[in-house]
Amino acid sequence: MGLSRGARTGSYVDLSKEATRPGQTGILDNGDAASDGTFKSKIICTLGPVSRTVEILEEMLRAGMSVARFNFSHGSHEYHQETLDNLRAACANTGIHCGVLLDTKGPEIRTGMLACGGPVMLEAGKEIVLTTDYEFKGSAEKLAVSYPDLAKDVKPGSKILCADGSVTFTVLECDVAKGEVRCRLENSAKLGERKNMNLPGVNVNLPTITEKDRHDLIEWGVKNNVDFIAASFVRKGSDVEYIRSVLGDFANKVSIISKVENMEGLDNYDDIVEKSDGVMVARGDLGMEIRMEQIFLAQKRMIKRCNYAGKPVVTATQMLESMTGAPRPTRAEATDVANAILDGTDAVMLSGETAAGNYAIDAVKCMASICREAEAYVDNVASYHQILEQQPIPMGVEESLASSAVRTAQK
Repeated sequence: MGLSRGARTGSYVDLSKEATRPGQTGILDNGDAASDGTFKSKIICTLGPVSRTVEILEEMLRAGMSVARFNFSHGSHEYHQETLDNLRAACANTGIHCGVLLDTKGPEIRTGMLACGGPVMLEAGKEIVLTTDYEFKGSAEKLAVSYPDLAKDVKPGSKILCADGSVTFTVLECDVAKGEVRCRLENSAKLGERKNMNLPGVNVNLPTITEKDRHDLIEWGVKNNVDFIAASFVRKGSDVEYIRSVLGDFANKVSIISKVENMEGLDNYDDIVEKSDGVMVARGDLGMEIRMEQIFLAQKRMIKRCNYAGKPVVTATQMLESMTGAPRPTRAEATDVANAILDGTDAVMLSGETAAGNYAIDAVKCMASICREAEAYVDNVASYHQILEQQPIPMGVEESLASSAVRTAQK
């Protein structure tokens, strides 16, 4: 089960010509939509508590699920094995194929435990010390952080984000000898234990894969012959090569999808694309690393470069987030999904919407409808010519043959 959506790899949309086609006069005319309801984009669905029974999985497959994502940030091997067994039973019952994607937890930076055992109230304007002594039980005045090189890697003026960006620290002073960083709180917030932390713009010294990742890949991924591995926190091409070395012979049987989630990954993006089988635009952590107003630009350029390289690209995070608790998405979410298709993404991903939401099946159906509608307005001819311009001259035999096949299909 591949991720590429075949001929529809374009990133051009031309709405001006739609109303000029025979029989089309309205602004919403849709001349290119498939009459049989099919679509080429792939939908990746994260499986979780609400989407792991055979019956629900059968409905999700019929609704349009192409790939099932197993998120190893949560759950045991036994838990995921039961879900996978149910998925394969659902595929057998429906006759619908579905890819299996193992998403690694990856390396991470977290705050430590708190002396009070519960959340502490942080007040804007006050100072707080971050210590790399992870055994320290924290308070509103001092917090432990799991990253040993924190005091060495950040600088005065640097921003540190915590708890998915809900807390912002500004670095005032770094004491490398003590492993402490003195900061100012930029906003008030309640902070619990073991919250994630981001260091925007810092090339962090973290492993490519953790021991947990290695165990998950070898003891579950290889044994279950998964189709895709979504490698978290890929920062350079050599990270992908290292993951292949860990997988051994299985590396030739599985596709590695690199999740680009920080500035270092963006800086080395071309190298990552070259070494990977595909890329995931992981907008969650990436949105912590770059300015909010730059996310759209990063997404478009990342997708475009994958299109040029002929590598599948996945757009992920909060695509239909409101459908975790509502039967319909917001207008902004629907537009977000459609624009990702028009940008040229090959696959779109649902996370909490299908893993823990109240409307998992409806979310898949909604995603499928948006993909189908958006694909009708992709200008494949214009896209083909733009991609062709990026190919080296002279073209190889395979590239020339593929190019001729596309031209023939267009005519």
